Amino acid sequence: MTQPIGFNYLPRPGGSGPNDLAPLLPVRLTLGRVSVDVVGLVDTGSSFSVLPLDIGDQFGVPWTGLPQHLTLGGAGGSVPARVLTVEGVVGTFAPVQLKFAWASTNAYPVLLGQANFLFEFDVCFFRRRGEFHIQPATP
Repeated sequence: MTQPIGFNYLPRPGGSGPNDLAPLLPVRLTLGRVSVDVVGLVDTGSSFSVLPLDIGDQFGVPWTGLPQHLTLGGAGGSVPARVLTVEGVVGTFAPVQLKFAWASTNAYPVLLGQANFLFEFDVCFFRRRGEFHIQPATP
């Protein structure tokens, strides 16, 4: 069994100070020969993992050329998105295939949500201690 890796909660971008911390996780995303390093919010309340438009654009895939359509909801209202699958690496763990709802806007941050990030990784949150642990999901 793979040992979990611990990460500290980090200040939320645009947050209101040292008490506004969040489980922000560095992830390397790769599609073909292009790799992009992102920091995503591990969000158990998000149904989908989400990529903002500008991050997805870096992979050189035409947004309108992707066949799978979906709509993101939440505070942003109804936002069209397309499904983009990339390879994701967290820490020293083996790469996994991650599916993202690639939003048609930059209004969303990188979200690491239920489908499919939290299907691939088990996460334990220790908010009071300001840390969270992650490991590949076990069947």
